[in-house]
Amino acid sequence: MRKLKAPPASAGNVDDVEAAFYEALQSGDIEKLMACWGDEDEIVCVHPGGARLVGPAAVRGAFDAMFSNGSIRAQAVSVRKLDTLSASVHSVLERIEVLTEEGPRHGYVIATNVYHQTAQGWRMVAHHASPGNAQELNEEPKTPQVLH
Repeated sequence: MRKLKAPPASAGNVDDVEAAFYEALQSGDIEKLMACWGDEDEIVCVHPGGARLVGPAAVRGAFDAMFSNGSIRAQAVSVRKLDTLSASVHSVLERIEVLTEEGPRHGYVIATNVYHQTAQGWRMVAHHASPGNAQELNEEPKTPQVLH
């Protein structure tokens, strides 16, 4: 029997769930963060340079390890969305702040967050992140290059 989890702090629309996800990162709250995720065995998370993590236990373990070093100061600064009736794909530029001995440093991550409408409401089913840069904040969409 599958354990039901509490709904995220903001159980409204997909944007509320995404906001709750980033708030949970900022506060280092693993319970709030995992409440944003679906509980299906096939959820997937890829952090920059990391392995593919499949399933709630693997996703939770990775974020638990990250939170053991403190919260993650990540802010979605540019979001592009593709919405359907039961799914939503968000291409996000995240601004990451890292505290160093010299003071705060900023970096950028490009993430794709995929949400699915479930019986419990909108839930994240995939988060895939890659290194990015600040230049992407000001760039207009270009003609895509075909990679394959």
